Amino acid sequence: MPHPRQEILDHPDALDCTVYRPDEQDPDAEEQDLGDGKVLLTGSFEPPTDWDAHQREDYFGEEDPLHFVTAHIECLAKPATKDFFMVESGDYVAVQVSLSEVVMYYVYDHEETEHGRHYVLIRDDEEL
Repeated sequence: MPHPRQEILDHPDALDCTVYRPDEQDPDAEEQDLGDGKVLLTGSFEPPTDWDAHQREDYFGEEDPLHFVTAHIECLAKPATKDFFMVESGDYVAVQVSLSEVVMYYVYDHEETEHGRHYVLIRDDEEL
């Protein structure tokens, strides 16, 4: 069975992306370009059925729940090399959805699963 990381990198629907990390010390500083990866968007985020209205409100905050999507993201660089990175909550992902269109996502949340890290992203509709 192929490794989950390789499955994402080889997946026919995986899109090219670049991951950026904001400077925690200086919010006005340029984001650090961590490198390139592949993102596999897996659908709309569905809150767990046992969440009450308050939990959903806490999670979504001021954001439109329709902008929340789930995804797998893998770095193109091989693990244990100096260019390898793990995407973390708080990062930004620029996704190349077509030759002429890039969509920005904010990495809102992630969890470890048996299939690697599973992310919740928020689509950023601001024009770049």
